[in-house]
Amino acid sequence: MGPSAYHFVDWLVAGGQSLWQVLPVGGIGPGNSPYMSPSAFAGNELLIDLAQLVEQGWLEADALVPDPGFGDERVEFAQVIAFRMTRLRRAARRFRAAGREAERRRFEAFCRAEQGWLDDYALFMSLDARQRASGAADSTWQDWPPALARREHAALADATAELEEECASWKFWQWCFREQWLRLKAYANGRGVGIVGDMPIFVSPHSADVWAHPQLFDLEADGRLRVVAGVPPDYFSATGQHWGNPLYDWAAHAREGYGWWIGRMRNALMLFDLVRVDHFRGFEAYWEIPATADSAVEGAWRPGPGRALFSALYAALDLQPTPHSAGRRIIAEDLGIITPAVDALRAAAGLPGMRVLQFAFDGDAGNAYLPHNFSHDTVVYTGTHDNDTTPGWWKALPGRAQDQVRRYLAVRGDCIHWDLIRAASASVARLAVFPMQDVLGLDSAARMNRPGSIEGVWCWRFHWGQVEGWHADHLAELSALYDRLPRAEAPTPESARGADILAPSH
Repeated sequence: MGPSAYHFVDWLVAGGQSLWQVLPVGGIGPGNSPYMSPSAFAGNELLIDLAQLVEQGWLEADALVPDPGFGDERVEFAQVIAFRMTRLRRAARRFRAAGREAERRRFEAFCRAEQGWLDDYALFMSLDARQRASGAADSTWQDWPPALARREHAALADATAELEEECASWKFWQWCFREQWLRLKAYANGRGVGIVGDMPIFVSPHSADVWAHPQLFDLEADGRLRVVAGVPPDYFSATGQHWGNPLYDWAAHAREGYGWWIGRMRNALMLFDLVRVDHFRGFEAYWEIPATADSAVEGAWRPGPGRALFSALYAALDLQPTPHSAGRRIIAEDLGIITPAVDALRAAAGLPGMRVLQFAFDGDAGNAYLPHNFSHDTVVYTGTHDNDTTPGWWKALPGRAQDQVRRYLAVRGDCIHWDLIRAASASVARLAVFPMQDVLGLDSAARMNRPGSIEGVWCWRFHWGQVEGWHADHLAELSALYDRLPRAEAPTPESARGADILAPSH
């Protein structure tokens, strides 16, 4: 959240863009996935700008040098974590020792306001760090001493006292994240750019949420997984995807008035201007896989909460599904196996859906992802983080499909990434989203994720040496040509009619 992020906002403005979509900004889990976060509420401490901590007097200036020599195009997570966490710990110690009174009051106010999730998160992360330091690097909370795993009151009180300083550090880092993020968001909003967040539907099994609220998840009596999330065979995998996330006990959520979900959505709408809700179809029906199964093929469909969840969210957060209401701040990721029932739920919730151009060219003129089949209530992407980059996709596309692309778009395909960006911009979709890799014309080496893989994913990053002046100029030209330049009012799906850049947050 340092100078590069602010520079990126300025670059978006120069390119006539009105929105910046980011991946989930929570902590990372196995395989460095942002979809396996240790909390559904906490931000990723690794995103904290250390230079701002120096400016506030919580970190010495020489902590930023020498340059650790991180690579320009790949995130080396092990190196980044070691470098940053060492310095974040120094900052936490200095704040405790010498924080100014006004800063302490703001910090204490934050802790009180976020107590509903922050106390559990801080203790969870502190206990996890202690377990890992003892050599149990691969343990989960179910492997902790039984009294802690079961959250017995006396055990929690003892652990909180023993780990008081560590817990305070985790709370401090969350406060730093929140303050820096909201400053960045305010700057972006002031320049006419909104931020689109990404809310994963599921949480990590090793998370503060599952540990603190086991009654809300479909678990065995000892807290271990009974069933897990995934999807049946699809575009990305012939054997489906075995995600391994715990599934919700939706009846338990209903009995509690969907309070956990209301809190989660309230938190997301505070951090972001718009929120993309991941795997929307799981709210209508989700794929349940036995925890002991080797693949997703052994799963079965189970009913989700349906309209009841969205009715509760809208009532609690004043998000009514009308064309010009704040309810338009939510985008439904309705990709995958979409049935009429899923479409009906999205329509009832009043949410725009998604279309991905890379899925369009299968020879069927009725393909829902072809632009002539779009409705206005749509967000179109050239590709998503789960897709190959457009140049990589094009290279692997069979000749017959390439011919269809050429005929449909009336192009030669020499600059296929710009051809798809133009097609998305020219469509009737309310918003058009372009991954940064496509703007830069990068090949498969820059792919962000390969569903089903855990090696070499989630680590791509761009650097400013890849960006030339004409990139912003061409984006602005297309935005003007297709009437997608930002409107003057505050960013909403209605005012932010322009194109959108999907890029990692920095």
